[in-house]
Amino acid sequence: MIRRFLNLPFSLHVPNVSLLKRSLYTMQLQSDDFKALFTEGLNTLADLFVKEKHELRFAGGAVRDLLNGMKPQDIDFATTATPDQMKEMFQNAGVRLINNKGEKHGTITARIQEQNFEITTLRIDVTTDGRHAEVEFTTDWQKDAERRDLTINSMFLGFDGTLYDFFNGYEDLKKKRVRFVGNAEQRIQEDYLRILRYFRFYGRIAENADDHDPMTLQAIEKNAKGMAAISGERIWMELKKILVGKHTNHLVHMMYILGVAPYMGLPANNLKEFDKVCRNVESLDPKPMTVLSSLLRLQEEVVKLDLRLKISKEEKNLGLFLVKYRKDLKATDETVPLKPYQDFITDSREPDAHSKVCELLKYQGEVKLLKEMEHWSIPRFPVTGHDLRRIGISSGKEIGTILQELRDQWKKSGYQMEQEELLSHVKKRSD
Repeated sequence: MIRRFLNLPFSLHVPNVSLLKRSLYTMQLQSDDFKALFTEGLNTLADLFVKEKHELRFAGGAVRDLLNGMKPQDIDFATTATPDQMKEMFQNAGVRLINNKGEKHGTITARIQEQNFEITTLRIDVTTDGRHAEVEFTTDWQKDAERRDLTINSMFLGFDGTLYDFFNGYEDLKKKRVRFVGNAEQRIQEDYLRILRYFRFYGRIAENADDHDPMTLQAIEKNAKGMAAISGERIWMELKKILVGKHTNHLVHMMYILGVAPYMGLPANNLKEFDKVCRNVESLDPKPMTVLSSLLRLQEEVVKLDLRLKISKEEKNLGLFLVKYRKDLKATDETVPLKPYQDFITDSREPDAHSKVCELLKYQGEVKLLKEMEHWSIPRFPVTGHDLRRIGISSGKEIGTILQELRDQWKKSGYQMEQEELLSHVKKRSD
C-alpha cells in the first residue's frame, strides 16, 4: 500500500544496528536550565555515586529537552551500577528507597531531600516479543543507547555537562528529524508501541508535517498489525499526546494510510469530520477525547473504543456527549447565540455539563462563544417554594408548576429577572 504514496520497492536494505560502527559525539552543555537541575538532593545523589566509583548520567528525554532549550519535566538517570549495588549504596547512606516494582528491569527510585530520583542500570535486550523485553545489565553505554527507540532519545549527559551521543541524536534534533536508532523495523519489532512513539515525537519535534523518511514509513506499514498485541492503556497514553500535539491531522491520516488505525481500535475512515474539527480546535487547547470524537459516528463506537483503549470514565462520558450533541446543540439565534448552551447547562443533569459544553464549543469552532462560556457561571434561580408559600400558594403540585413557569421566564430573560419581578407575575395572576 505504501508504495503508491512513496513509489518505493518492497524491500530496502538497512544495516543492522548491532553492526553500526562506534561513533561517539561529545560536546559541553552549560545552559541555565541544566544548571538549575542541581538541587541539594541531586548533588547528594551525585556524591554517592562518585564515592562508590559508579558512573551516573542524565538519560533519554531530559537530555533531549535540555538540548532543545527546554526545562525537563521528567528527569531519568542511567548508571553502570547494578540494582543490588545501588540498594546497598543507598541503604548504607540511609537513603529511602520507594516503588521498587521496576527493580527487575533495573530501575531503583531513591528519595533524597524530598525529591524522587529514578535511576536505571544500563541494559541490553536479550529477548523481545513486541511488547516486553527480557534484559541483562551492562556497563557499556553504547549498548544501552542501541536498545533505545529514537536517536533523539538515545543520548546521555554527564554531570559536568558532557554530551554522549552515539547515533547523531543531537544532529537530528537540530535538523528536527525523527529517526529510529539503526534499523527501524528491528526497533519496531522489539516493541510495536514504538510506532506511536515515532508519531508522537514527530508531532513534537518535526517542523514540517510531511517530511518522513520513506524507509521508516515502510517499516511502520509492514509491522502495523503488531499494534494488535499492545494493550489499550499503552496505546491511549501515546495517542492522547498525538491528538493534542503538532501535525495531528497529518499524523492520524498516516495511521490510516499505513494501516495502523484498525489495530489501535480506531473506527472506519471518518476523516472528513476529523479534518474539520482539527481546523476548529486549532489553538483552543482541546482535550484528546474532543479531537478523537470526530472520528466516531455513533455512541456505540465510543463504547467499542473504550473496550479497546480502556479510556477513563470521564473521557468516555465526554465522547458520548460530543457524539450525541455536536449537531443538535448549537447557536440558533444570532442575537443570543450562547443561550442554547446556557439553557442546556442550567437544565442538565449531565455531570460536569459546563466543562463538556466548553469542549463542544471547541469541537464546533465557536471561538467567541467559548470565551464567553468560560467566563459564565450558572446563576442561581432566585425563587424557591418557600417564596411561593410566603405569598399564599400552599399546594405542592401548584408550587411545582409555578416554579417551572417562572424558571422558563427567567431563562427567556437571559437569566436577568430577579426575585421580585418574577413573583410579581404570580401575584398578578392571583389577583
